[in-house]
Amino acid sequence: MAVAGEGPGPPVGSGSGSGSVPGSGEEPFSPSVLGTREHWDAAYERELKAFQEIGDAGEIWFGEESMARIIRWLEKQKVPLDSPLLDIGTGNGLLLLELAKSGYTDLTGIDYSPSAIQLSEKIREKEGISNIKLKVEDFLAPSPELSGFEICIDKGTFDAISLNPEDAVGKRQQYLRSLCSTLKPEGFFLITSCNWTKEELLNEFREGFDILEELPTPKFCFGGRIGNSVTALVFQRKKVRPSILDKLD
Repeated sequence: MAVAGEGPGPPVGSGSGSGSVPGSGEEPFSPSVLGTREHWDAAYERELKAFQEIGDAGEIWFGEESMARIIRWLEKQKVPLDSPLLDIGTGNGLLLLELAKSGYTDLTGIDYSPSAIQLSEKIREKEGISNIKLKVEDFLAPSPELSGFEICIDKGTFDAISLNPEDAVGKRQQYLRSLCSTLKPEGFFLITSCNWTKEELLNEFREGFDILEELPTPKFCFGGRIGNSVTALVFQRKKVRPSILDKLD
């Protein structure tokens, strides 16, 4: 879906979870304009105008460390530089630019906001990087050619989907179906969230995915308790089994 990847501020949330049980049919978050296409179209129109006027590429969602964390993991795992990689909700595309600068060559970014794709294209052109494919795509209704990726990355898009005022539970379920159709079996899914805890994300992606690793994120202390404001997990898609596909249909 493409709500943001990189963008003008993350969705509301503290990573502390909702208190309801994900997958129970309950809405775990209060609906918000941050979950609507209209909000992000307007936001990226402003970002595009700012870039055209003063060359400001916009914010990095979750900060520069969030990009470095992903790249460190890919390098640690010795993921081949030519592995097909998809940035779900690429926004201004800054993550893809960093991946390209790190040597990755098969990069695709999607966003359902045309202004976001225009912005990322202009930034790509300014940086002189040509090996990044950018497409206007709604991840909840992906085109048939959006498939065969070995790596899928989400920094905030699933968060925003969770805030959609219209059937957020159904949209989260569609996100999972889209992810399974886009990512190859045994491919890797890296997600960064400020709304969901590790335990909640494990529940959300329990069908079709195994948890591989929790990536270290900044900690905070409040009231004598230590927690994380951001959750970053690495999943691996399971080998395709008919029983799993049946559950997702």
